[in-house]
Amino acid sequence: MSSNAIALPGQDLGGEPSNTVGAGTHIYGDHLFASIAGPVHTTTPNPPSKTPSIVSITRPTAALLLPEVGTTVLGRVTRTNARQANFAILALGSTGDVVLAEPLPAIIRQQDIRLTEIDKVTVAGSFRVGDVVRAVVISLGDERAYFASTARDELGVVMAVSEGGNRMVPISWREFEEVGGRGRKRRGRSLRLFECARVKAIQQC
Repeated sequence: MSSNAIALPGQDLGGEPSNTVGAGTHIYGDHLFASIAGPVHTTTPNPPSKTPSIVSITRPTAALLLPEVGTTVLGRVTRTNARQANFAILALGSTGDVVLAEPLPAIIRQQDIRLTEIDKVTVAGSFRVGDVVRAVVISLGDERAYFASTARDELGVVMAVSEGGNRMVPISWREFEEVGGRGRKRRGRSLRLFECARVKAIQQC
């Protein structure tokens, strides 16, 4: 059994013919997708045969481990308004090394999205519900939520969704492009421009 990168819910894990569904995964169409967040494990037949490898995802939990000021986190945006973006912290570490047993509530305020030209920042132009965001905890906040920031180059949206709910891929530091049909689309609403938050590919996550 080999352990690979950290997968997030909905992440494409490869073609179904060469992989068999395991714990924490599901098949949609002809591809295998992650159902939960956690390390990807691939079990190959021994001795090797024509039987496909089994791909599964385990959920290492951190029941007593909580974010501190300065902790980098991964989370999914759950709600936005003109002043802030609410998101659920799903994992700790820049690549989500430690997956939390339960999501933790957090807030990215409008003034914490970036360092420069704060008065020109809009929450709607930076985040959308469903986006996966890499942020750093800047305050333990109150009993309701942590305060987090994306005001560093390595922080921001790492996985985005289109208006239609489809997966998007980064094509520049501030643009995501929708993946659909036979390839990428670059017309109409399929190209999403981020006016503020830095966009970073979720490499090695």
